[in-house]
Amino acid sequence: MADEQQDLAAQQREHWQRTYGRHPGMYGEEPSDPARHAARVFAAAGARQVLELGAGHGRDALFFADGGLRVAAADFSEVGLRQLRDAAERRGTADRTGAAVCDVRAPLPFADGSVDGVFAHMLFCMALTTAELRSLVGEVRRVLRPGGSLVYTVRHTGDAHAGVGTGHGDGIREHGGFAVHFFSRALVETLAEGWRLDEVHGFEEGALPRRLWRVTQTLPG
Repeated sequence: MADEQQDLAAQQREHWQRTYGRHPGMYGEEPSDPARHAARVFAAAGARQVLELGAGHGRDALFFADGGLRVAAADFSEVGLRQLRDAAERRGTADRTGAAVCDVRAPLPFADGSVDGVFAHMLFCMALTTAELRSLVGEVRRVLRPGGSLVYTVRHTGDAHAGVGTGHGDGIREHGGFAVHFFSRALVETLAEGWRLDEVHGFEEGALPRRLWRVTQTLPG
């Protein structure tokens, strides 16, 4: 199973590299609604430095930077991050928008307690096993300052695609080339152990529509 998961991870990396290459700026320039929510959470906490995981071509990272935050944008697609860097240069926010290629299955390349908030739109429900997600949340906890918040979104088991496509075990299913880990509420609760779980908000996105949860949890101060 470990070899299969490694193969799937490599396939997904190449899939996203090709997708961003063929469709530059594929999600447009407007920030996602979850990013707008995260910006309000970060502002209320007086955040200055935030980390976005799975930033892609940067619509949300650029939105945070436009609002005056210093942003570290991380993704495993160099193609997507190159588009982000170019957009930051055009917008005049390159001085507060950093971009780092990294795979969240490995330790995050950021110092302990170095950020005030972490945001991840759809990153947690990529082809990550439960064990990898637990490790990732541990890394998020490490890089967050006390009192910092994690805001993430995931597709859940009520989604129309949750039971279709190719199964890869551990709640991960592949449909149309995209592998998704469909979250149960129990998994959300597991990843919030040791945190304050502030909100699990259901919403829909896209034409299917995709059914998601927006999770906000805060590290005790």
